[in-house]
Amino acid sequence: MLSYRHAFHAGNHADVLKHFVLIQVLEYFAQKDKPFWYVDTHAGPGMVALDKGYATQNAEFSGGIGRLWERDDLPPALADYVSLVRKLNASGKLKLYPGSPSCALPLLRADDRMRLFELHPSDSKLLHQTFASAGRQVKIETQDGYAGLKAVLPPPPRRAVVLIDPSYEEKQDYARVIDALKDSLQRFATGTYLLWYPLLQRPEPRLLQERLAKLGLASWLHVSLTIQTPSSEGFGMHGSGLFVINPPWTLSGILRETMPYLVEQLGQDDGAGFSLDYAIA
Repeated sequence: MLSYRHAFHAGNHADVLKHFVLIQVLEYFAQKDKPFWYVDTHAGPGMVALDKGYATQNAEFSGGIGRLWERDDLPPALADYVSLVRKLNASGKLKLYPGSPSCALPLLRADDRMRLFELHPSDSKLLHQTFASAGRQVKIETQDGYAGLKAVLPPPPRRAVVLIDPSYEEKQDYARVIDALKDSLQRFATGTYLLWYPLLQRPEPRLLQERLAKLGLASWLHVSLTIQTPSSEGFGMHGSGLFVINPPWTLSGILRETMPYLVEQLGQDDGAGFSLDYAIA
């Protein structure tokens, strides 16, 4: 849906969950000498200004990264994430927030590569501007990310982290992400895939979770963060989840340590909480 803009939600609770987990996965991949690719199917603009434009309309970042920005007691995984954001804000004031590609780029080594897809023409233009000086390491295409996956998998180094992060404003995205995962696993079974989804008072997120459970995977991890009791009117996102296929074996322990802190800092009422399930082959 071309009306959706990532900037409206930049730095909110869902971005915190998604990006701190992504950073942990990429840091794990970077421990081995062999190169890897980072593939992002819905890359957005790459960087968002928090003090002007779309991000200021609801200021969702104030309930996400804003609550962690000045903390001095962060668990290690969150400290890594906040440190990365701080490096982009040299003045010490929170004015810029990195999209997923900008979280990934500092963790790539010389032989690693990024392949970014963004269908929205305005966000794609901004994405090109964000990575104008990145050189051959980053390739950006203004096209549907689901189709783009088929062209890049399997990657030449046979190592990759793939983030699938649609807006879900179109209901067919719930089915498309499952189809994309099935197709991707046939092409590249050993890749690590991160699928983000919203928690809403609608049947689609629940059905998505049921379909993920039926994929019959040997190695997976499923984490969700709820920040508040669902609205009595049935509107709004009260949390989000990440489903990780072929996760690092270290990730479950990191999440057990980090998620209680995240609930404490980002939770808005007694409905806040988290869930964590996994099977590591």
